[in-house]
Amino acid sequence: MSDATTPPHAPYGPLPTGGTVRPITRWGEPVMHRALQPVTAYDDALRALVADMVATMYAAEGVGLAANQIGEDLAVFVFDCPDAAGQHVAGIVCNPVVTVPTGKSRKLDKGDEGCLSYPGAYVPCSRPDHAAVDGFGLDGEPVHFEGDGLLARCLQHETDHLNGMVFGDRLAFGAQKKLRKQMEQAIEEYPLTWPANQA
Repeated sequence: MSDATTPPHAPYGPLPTGGTVRPITRWGEPVMHRALQPVTAYDDALRALVADMVATMYAAEGVGLAANQIGEDLAVFVFDCPDAAGQHVAGIVCNPVVTVPTGKSRKLDKGDEGCLSYPGAYVPCSRPDHAAVDGFGLDGEPVHFEGDGLLARCLQHETDHLNGMVFGDRLAFGAQKKLRKQMEQAIEEYPLTWPANQA
């Protein structure tokens, strides 16, 4: 989440405001484990959904949120995330396609990863250290975002969500077990109404 005194770099315009904070959908719900429906209508209903997603992401102190994380079957995510240099980038991507380096230019970042839909748990998850995403913005205009550091991880993580994959699917069994244990230990801090119960 960006610092209140430094607005994020939002090349396609600021994230919409005025949304309602909603409870976050957890891993295990069917909508979290299937590819989502593509966005076909760039209308007021989409804008209202995205405003709710933005409000929920900020209330949960996250850096990104996919539509299925508030129970909606639609291929769109929002983000406000720093890159390796600490520059926050914010945007909305509908129907994203992610591109990562291949061959000799591919380097892995083995940092910790967490998920708002599995709150309180973090384990290392290897991902390419640079990523680009192409898709469409709120009005159907083409958008392109790319970056390194946490931003690269975020763009990949959120695109995975829209394809029905949670980052636990990328982990070995031992790491999955560790992740589950951490989540279970933190369960009282994150009731099923979270973060709407804090708004």
